[in-house]
Amino acid sequence: MQAVNFYIVVEKIKQTPKTVGGLVLTEDTDKDNRYDKGKVISKGNLVVGVEPDDVVYFDQHAGNPIRREEKLYQVITIKDVVLIE
Repeated sequence: MQAVNFYIVVEKIKQTPKTVGGLVLTEDTDKDNRYDKGKVISKGNLVVGVEPDDVVYFDQHAGNPIRREEKLYQVITIKDVVLIE
């Protein structure tokens, strides 16, 4: 699977649940976090600064999901990436 142009294919990384005072916070409780974390699977030919296997943070409402070989990926654009680890 190869992304084209300014698109990036990302596999979301499940983040571990946060605990506060011994209580486990669910994903629904963490509404202040606007960004998801993901591993770059493929990048388009016009994408600069991001490489496959990089871990990026991107807007959780960005892009569209795509299912390939029983795995769910997110297709986003380079403008949706806010941070590279």
